[in-house]
Amino acid sequence: QVQLVESGGGLVQAGGSLRLSCAASGRTLSSNAMGWFRQAPGKDREFVAAISWSGGSTSYADSVKGRFTISRDNAKNTVYLQMNSLKPEDTAVYYCAARRTSMWVGVTPNQYDYWGQGTQVTVSS
Repeated sequence: QVQLVESGGGLVQAGGSLRLSCAASGRTLSSNAMGWFRQAPGKDREFVAAISWSGGSTSYADSVKGRFTISRDNAKNTVYLQMNSLKPEDTAVYYCAARRTSMWVGVTPNQYDYWGQGTQVTVSS
C-alpha cells in the first residue's frame, strides 16, 4: 500500500513563497506520474501541477503557470511544489497524488489512484 505524506504548508503573506514536499512510502514511485491538486472551502478539487515519471514532462494550471514549479527526486521517492509570488486565491488544502500504472501526467483527479492527507496553505493579503 502506498502512503503519501505532504509537508511544508503554512501561513504566508501575499508575494511570499512556500515549498511543499510529498514523501512516498510503501513502494517506489519512480515509474509513476505524480501531481498536486488543491481544494478551497466550498470548491471542487482542482489541478495544480503534474510531472511525469522522469521529470521530463510537466503540466501546470493556467492560474499557477510561471509562479509554481513541480519537481521530483526519484532517489528520495519525493515530489516537490515550489510556490512563489503567492496570492490570497492560492489559499487551499494542497494534496499530493500519484498514478498507479501510468508514467505520464494527468490533469484530472480521477486519473490518480493514491492521495495524501493534504497540507493547508494560507496566503494573507
